[in-house]
Amino acid sequence: MCSDLDLKTMIMRAYFFSLLALMSVFVSCGQKSEAGEDGNLVSKFNSTWNVYEKYVSNDDGSVTYQAMPWGGLVGSFLKQNMPVDWSEYESICFEFAEPTTVATQVLVSDRVRTWGKPGITSLTCNFDGQDVHSVSEVVLQAADSCTITVKRITLKTADGVWETNNIWKGLCSFGNWTGGFNVKPDKFLDAQAGDKLELVFSTDSTCPNSYWLMKTIYSGTENTLEGNFNEINEWGCAMMGKKSTVYRIELTNNDVKQLQEHGLFVNGFYLNVNQCNLLRKSI
Repeated sequence: MCSDLDLKTMIMRAYFFSLLALMSVFVSCGQKSEAGEDGNLVSKFNSTWNVYEKYVSNDDGSVTYQAMPWGGLVGSFLKQNMPVDWSEYESICFEFAEPTTVATQVLVSDRVRTWGKPGITSLTCNFDGQDVHSVSEVVLQAADSCTITVKRITLKTADGVWETNNIWKGLCSFGNWTGGFNVKPDKFLDAQAGDKLELVFSTDSTCPNSYWLMKTIYSGTENTLEGNFNEINEWGCAMMGKKSTVYRIELTNNDVKQLQEHGLFVNGFYLNVNQCNLLRKSI
């Protein structure tokens, strides 16, 4: 027979292991609900920057966002009150239920910024070259009042390493469109569709506004590169994040052809560019 002390010990042990099992279930459930079993991050977007904006979580898992100009649908990615490390990923993609009616933008912790033209059904924000070791939030913004239904948001894992070939180095301070530089056509002789043009820069703290712009064209023409078509505004400019240090453009077949014929001209608004590289993926 067991003594009273032994019986109490057995009861306490049973209670302890039952509690551990219950905690394990809670943790497991919490992990699944963070992104959904299919990797969809839509459920993380559950607040707005502007108190007058609204969002509705739909039965199919999508979120309908009633946007105001430059408000924001916010997804928080803090884990135990600390930013998360996304260095293993290369992009985040938003899929919309209907084509957008106004220009939209994705902002990742004020470091990575991607602009999308009206009429698109998805918007991918590439992390290309940016430091995403510390991500606290991601924001979807609209340039004007509109309704956007986001049906899916996913992260894509990086699947290769980009090899760097430097094609221009120096220091070009754009200022208020007063600076710019050329890269000669012969620097693109070995370029192929799918390669990436990389611009390394810093944002100029003397900028009188809260935005920084980059424009890339075929030298001697008015035509912008095709590879970042969905990211540029009506003036052919891509917007950089305040803490951005790198901008990359995936080259199309026509980009390669035109660059080999004309070369590249780059200018912009209050950015200091110190390097231009041609990148090729090595699996």
